[in-house]
Amino acid sequence: MTQIPPKLEVPLAPLLPRLELDGDGEAAIAGAAAAGLALERLAAADRLPDAMKLCAHALPPREAVWWGCMCARAVPHAALPDTDAAAIEAAETWVRRPDEAARRAAAEAADKTGFSTPEAWVAKAAFWSGGSMAGEGQPIVPPPDHLTGTAVAGAVMLASVRHTPARQKERLEKFLASARDIAGGGAGRLQPEDPPPPPPPAQAAAPPPAAPRPAPVPRPA
Repeated sequence: MTQIPPKLEVPLAPLLPRLELDGDGEAAIAGAAAAGLALERLAAADRLPDAMKLCAHALPPREAVWWGCMCARAVPHAALPDTDAAAIEAAETWVRRPDEAARRAAAEAADKTGFSTPEAWVAKAAFWSGGSMAGEGQPIVPPPDHLTGTAVAGAVMLASVRHTPARQKERLEKFLASARDIAGGGAGRLQPEDPPPPPPPAQAAAPPPAAPRPAPVPRPA
């Protein structure tokens, strides 16, 4: 049996409402008291998307955000917008130095994106890790406990289908290995794929052909 990493040995019951499992998913983890055992059962049942969601919610916030970053970097985008590249950098900065300034910087970076990439969502996940969602100097509004896990799960699933959706299952298996490594105290780094080349720039449409000139009208003799 696979050894359960220490940071996944957390109670499963509080996490169950966040997983939104169907009947088969609930049956797969029936009787599991800890998240780690439930994760292994979901993986054995080939329910990898559910396993990703469980990892995102079971890992501590810093580890979950780092995991999301590793998954995003494993599937790079050749034409990633600068704003999204800055967002993942801000998320990783928060993981390395999880203070209030870094948390707020991650929020600012995320809010400059269009929230269409995993990079954007890992930055938002860092912001939702604690503190307040309100602006500085305003009454404290703590983020609900599930928000970081929800954002990380979304980031991981976006990464799994980026530019080659047919590779999702293969990627999710690698992401699961990364999560286990992080939960055991490792860095969870993955070998990045070679990104597909960006599409060629659109060419200007050719101008329509000139209308034929009318034939001259014959003059009377």
